[in-house]
Amino acid sequence: MRLRNVPGAREVMIENQYVFTEPEGMNGTWHDIFGNSNPVHIEIGMGKGRFITELAGINPDINYVGIEKYSSVLLRAVEKQNELQLPNLRFIRMDAENICEVFNKGEVDKIYLNFSDPWPKDRHAKRRLTSRQFFERYGKILKDGGHVEFKTDNRMLFDFSVDEVKQADGWSLEAVTYDLHNDKQMSAGNVMTEYEERFSSQGNPICKLSAVLG
Repeated sequence: MRLRNVPGAREVMIENQYVFTEPEGMNGTWHDIFGNSNPVHIEIGMGKGRFITELAGINPDINYVGIEKYSSVLLRAVEKQNELQLPNLRFIRMDAENICEVFNKGEVDKIYLNFSDPWPKDRHAKRRLTSRQFFERYGKILKDGGHVEFKTDNRMLFDFSVDEVKQADGWSLEAVTYDLHNDKQMSAGNVMTEYEERFSSQGNPICKLSAVLG
């Protein structure tokens, strides 16, 4: 489903004021782009954008950047943003492997990972957004004390992710739950994604971890 082609989606991305399609070299410019010094939070693999768009509407004093690889998936979020015109929301169409070319050290305060691709084959483990290789990348753009929050219904991926945080240099687990919606502390203020709403309605428990840098 994620790879379904939508004719014209790529052209919409290129022409839209809220989307950056060639972001390499933008590191160090994000506070200028938003026109303020507010914290910057990013979501990697944002899909259709329900989660990050809702957060941007709730928290006007935080700048949000949604990252998505596929134009056909990002298109829905862009269409919604064209209606809302939230001043604190921007999108990037890119592969997450290149984030260190897009943000400077300390330029990002928090990273959200929601229902990421599990890449189930062992030989693809480094491609998982919660691999130690990706946590090394996150450490190069987050401020000290910055956080990564990860949600999934995939228990195997979650167990892998918990172990990877423990193995990643400079990182520690701040909080872990295997049943988010029945965890009063970790579910406080929780914003659901499309996948989260679907999976939880089917009775699947949602797992969540919060990792802190430094």
